[in-house]
Amino acid sequence: MAGYVDGFVLPIPKKNAAQFRRIASLAGKVWRDHGALAYFECVADDVKPGKTTSFPQAVNLKKGEAVWFSWTVFKSRAQRDRVNAAVMKDPHLAKMMGPNAPQPFDAKRMIYGGFKVSVEA
Repeated sequence: MAGYVDGFVLPIPKKNAAQFRRIASLAGKVWRDHGALAYFECVADDVKPGKTTSFPQAVNLKKGEAVWFSWTVFKSRAQRDRVNAAVMKDPHLAKMMGPNAPQPFDAKRMIYGGFKVSVEA
C-alpha cells in the first residue's frame, strides 16, 4: 500500500522527448533500486488550455512543447525522504542531477511536490 507520492508537471520540448525518456528510464530504475514502489513518466495526450487554469497554462507551455505528468510512489514520507537522499548521491545520476547539469527542459517551469495518499481504491 502506498502512502506518499511525489508529483511533477513539466514542459518538455518535443525535440527533447527521446532524450528525456532515456534520462527518465535511468532515473526510474535508480529510484526503484533505492526503494520507490513505482515510477511513472507520462506525456499529455488529452490536455487542452483552459479558460482559468490547465496543465498547459500551469507550466506556461510554449509552441513545440508537450506537458509531462510524472509521479513516484513511496510507502511513506519518511521512506520518500530516505530514498530521495540516496538517489541524489547515486553515481548513476550524478552527471544528470548536478546543479550545472544541462536539462532537456526548463526546470523553472516545473511544478512539483509531495502528497499524502488520501484515497487508494
